Amino acid sequence: MTTTLWIILAVIAVVILWIIGVFNGLVRRRNRVREAWSDIDVQLKRRYDLIPNLVETVKGYAKHESQAFEDVTKARAAAISGGSLAERAQKEDMLSGALKSIFAVAEAYPELKANTNFLQLQGELSDTENKIQAARRFYNGNVLELNTRVETFPSNIIAGAFAFKKEEFFGLEGTPEQRGPVKVSF
Repeated sequence: MTTTLWIILAVIAVVILWIIGVFNGLVRRRNRVREAWSDIDVQLKRRYDLIPNLVETVKGYAKHESQAFEDVTKARAAAISGGSLAERAQKEDMLSGALKSIFAVAEAYPELKANTNFLQLQGELSDTENKIQAARRFYNGNVLELNTRVETFPSNIIAGAFAFKKEEFFGLEGTPEQRGPVKVSF
């Protein structure tokens, strides 16, 4: 009888240790997703900070292009306002499209393309866009790991019991042209 009791206790201990291990793994993955989102947020804020300087620099050369400036300003304000992940992705795509219009305006002004301040802002924005893409890939990779664990057996049992939810991917929306990178080279 005592041997059977020890076997039962050992099985219960193994099950408890397995539950703890799966739970901790889910917590780790959820925290990685949150950290990855924070990285995206930092890069987006950096981009938001660069945009007013870029607009002001271009305005100095292309005063009559007010519609493009208004579009960028509105898109930036909308992107900063937040919302769900899908809404934010859509707003970021709108902002990228508006930025493309600013660079299209700059194409018509050779003296602007030679301006040191503009070139520096252009380089910083290009660098920021690359960092956003890298952060987006990192985030989506972590979301994939978490979602796989939340959906696959047997970890889905623990995920359901402790209310772990699937996370949304931070994807690109819009047309193929909108999904392309912001062109910042001259």
